[in-house]
Amino acid sequence: MERRAAVRPAHLARIQALADCGRLVVAGPLPASDRVDETMVTGSLIVAEFVTLAAAREWFEADPYATEGVFEALTVEPFRRVSP
Repeated sequence: MERRAAVRPAHLARIQALADCGRLVVAGPLPASDRVDETMVTGSLIVAEFVTLAAAREWFEADPYATEGVFEALTVEPFRRVSP
């Protein structure tokens, strides 16, 4: 959690940049349980628009959570939006 807290501002700034240019669909942490007060997270979900899957992978691999070892694994998958 210390490492996550240390790089969180830079991580959030990158997500905000996606939002500012209209490419962010949704983003947020994946809590360890459905309790409202849950502070432990098991990961993050970010759905954003990229021109190619390769461009998405490149963006996510450069994220501070990836470069600083907060993410143990990184999965980038295509997504097709069907509704808002």
